[in-house]
Amino acid sequence: MNLNLPLYIAKRYLVAKKSHHVINIISWVSVAGIAVGTIGLVIVLSVFNGFGDLVISLYNSFDPDIKITLTEGKTFDPASTNIQEIKKIIGVKAITNVLEENALLKYRDRQMIATVKGVDSTFTETSGLKNNIAEGEMLLEKGEQNFAIAGSGIAYTLGINAEDMFSQLNMYVPKRGQNVALVPEDAFTNLLIKPSGIFVIQQDFDTKYVIVPLRFARELIGEEKKVSALEIAVDKNYDAAGLKKQIATIAGKNFTVNDRIEQHDYLNKILSSEKWAVYLILSLILLISAFSIIGSLTMLIIDKKKDIGILFSMGAELKLVRKIFFTEGLMISLIGGLGGLFFGWLICFLQQEFKMIKLGNSESFVIDAYPVSMLPLDFINVFLIVFAIGAALSWFASYRLINKDFLTPKLV
Repeated sequence: MNLNLPLYIAKRYLVAKKSHHVINIISWVSVAGIAVGTIGLVIVLSVFNGFGDLVISLYNSFDPDIKITLTEGKTFDPASTNIQEIKKIIGVKAITNVLEENALLKYRDRQMIATVKGVDSTFTETSGLKNNIAEGEMLLEKGEQNFAIAGSGIAYTLGINAEDMFSQLNMYVPKRGQNVALVPEDAFTNLLIKPSGIFVIQQDFDTKYVIVPLRFARELIGEEKKVSALEIAVDKNYDAAGLKKQIATIAGKNFTVNDRIEQHDYLNKILSSEKWAVYLILSLILLISAFSIIGSLTMLIIDKKKDIGILFSMGAELKLVRKIFFTEGLMISLIGGLGGLFFGWLICFLQQEFKMIKLGNSESFVIDAYPVSMLPLDFINVFLIVFAIGAALSWFASYRLINKDFLTPKLV
């Protein structure tokens, strides 16, 4: 019974009418303050997760599941990676040979530097580029004719029109091993190719890449056998991280094997550090709103001073009295926290399903409403933060304010 006594009395104090009605109001204002802070924490974290997932998904629509590159150097022979053994691994869906080189691009009277990425016929299996074609079509080869697909940033700078049947994209790449030529044009390989489409993914890709057939890239760059990378698609039923270890073992120490996360490790580090900053800032805001617990408990202690005196006269220890008000503070924070978690989840769920809150100028973005992604770990962390803040403030109010000098029993 002694174990339940502080909880029983604390519940009575929370819901029972006080001698001063304002104390009831202050208690429920404290609950509301913690609930609002918790709702804000849940919503902001979920929206942050949503934008993080969106950015990663944009990168994933261009990047392969696994990528093999040379640890030191630029190009390599695919056979040196034991590519035939890699193809035999269960779960490996497709392997694309990739050859990249910087080139000068000219279209009509405009020009710029970009990266020409040559890919073979399996590219549609290792990349999701076909789902991001904004203009034209996903066409690289048609019989003996070659086509190019440019990023939207490159297309904007050069004024590329995929529907123009007459204008072609002019590409210049320095000839390998070429000494200084008397005629500058002789130092470059120059080829023409017809743009067939324009893709829109993310600025890093849109302003950098032009996708061309591998055979065209080999002729342009002057590389007959070697590649810059091998891009691997993994079957949906298999874990890329597990296959990555097998592939790395087969490829050997001279090659770097990265999964999608490792291909843009800096991005994940930035998102992780920013999320911790969000946790810290919003937790401080929640702490400020939770300070009302101290005011609520202080008013309650003053209001119940006579009751506390009766408990002392009945033999109650100081520890028990403190525990009553500590439990009262915990109840205020937990009711507010759990209520905030529920309403935060409800708001995020409604945003997920009905896209109620729209983005400003959404026509210039890839989505029209704020993205939301709720993670169970975030809810657990938010609950622990609310509990820790509530426990700390309740302890301060009950253990610092309640002492023998302050509570000298007075029954009259």
